[in-house]
Amino acid sequence: MTVLPFLAAGWIFLAGVYGMVTSHNLVHAVGCLSVAQSSTYVLLLAVGYRSGATAPVFSDLPTGSPVVDPVVQALALTDVVVGATLTALLLSLVIQIRKRSGTVDPEALTGLKG
Repeated sequence: MTVLPFLAAGWIFLAGVYGMVTSHNLVHAVGCLSVAQSSTYVLLLAVGYRSGATAPVFSDLPTGSPVVDPVVQALALTDVVVGATLTALLLSLVIQIRKRSGTVDPEALTGLKG
């Protein structure tokens, strides 16, 4: 097992977090959050990878042949769905913030008004 996919996942995560921290636009921050969340795809692929293994859906495989763990694949698909849902929700909130305050700059937003 190589450490390269784990380093790549860490780098992608740090790039997304850096973008969120330095962002002056809420849409950009949501995009950077999506980048940071996509590092989990790489991490799940690294965890579930087995050299020489095949997909576990073939019925003609001989007994004892190596297959990839289907749970990790299901987790990756679930992660994609959750990421898309979260991005859509956050972007709809950004639209509402823009309508109510007239800006998407987090620094320009004032406190909550009761």
